[in-house]
Amino acid sequence: IMYLFSRHVTAEVKEMFTIDEKKGEIRLRGKLDYEEKGSYEITVEARDKGFPPLSGHCKVVLEVLDVND
Repeated sequence: IMYLFSRHVTAEVKEMFTIDEKKGEIRLRGKLDYEEKGSYEITVEARDKGFPPLSGHCKVVLEVLDVND
């Protein structure tokens, strides 16, 4: 199974996060700031290697906490 961001994921999300194609782990590329954005919605696709390939989708909601307050 291969994991990837859905084609509907914004460029902003692709700049902030990466996804491991084999494990599906979503990792942060930089720092998040609660004052800039409090949450992110990331649509992930899981696709098999069959012919034709089958796929499933899920939405990952990431909430940013403000550690200063």
